[in-house]
Amino acid sequence: MQDNGAGQTTTVTTTAIIEAALFLSHEPLSLEKLRQICGASLKKVKDSLQEIRADLSRNERGLVLLETLKGFQLGTKPETATYLEKMFTEDQINTPLSQAALETLAIIASKQPVTRIEIENIRGVNTEGVIENLLKRGLIRIAGRKEGLGRPLLYEVTDEFLLYFGIKDLAELEILKGLDT
Repeated sequence: MQDNGAGQTTTVTTTAIIEAALFLSHEPLSLEKLRQICGASLKKVKDSLQEIRADLSRNERGLVLLETLKGFQLGTKPETATYLEKMFTEDQINTPLSQAALETLAIIASKQPVTRIEIENIRGVNTEGVIENLLKRGLIRIAGRKEGLGRPLLYEVTDEFLLYFGIKDLAELEILKGLDT
């Protein structure tokens, strides 16, 4: 119970607190962090997350509850993208990824960490511009340098990549690899 400032007490549910925390956070929140925020048991936090997920899964809602290895986060439903793009200026709009970008991302996700030369050997074309675009979008990052001649940069996918494609973790990609046989 809390005083609402007008001398009245109100009850704020664990679900409401978690939903508000997820709304305000720019990064995923772990179960432990959510438990600390609302002062509830781990079971209550999990139950509240299920309640939020169920509520958001209704068709008329524009948000989804995303789960990553780092925790939970609210995101927008993919169906709303074309409407939301109007909010951003031309240089901020995330245009759909090109075929070249998707191919490059697939290689990076499956072989990471990987160098540009290794990607180009697989694709058979120069990928410098594609990699630069993927870095700007935050879908890949520099993971370090490979030992050896020239010490080329190594690339790997980011949490943003996982969110963009609605993937919980990279283990889900291993499952998909088995489907193409």
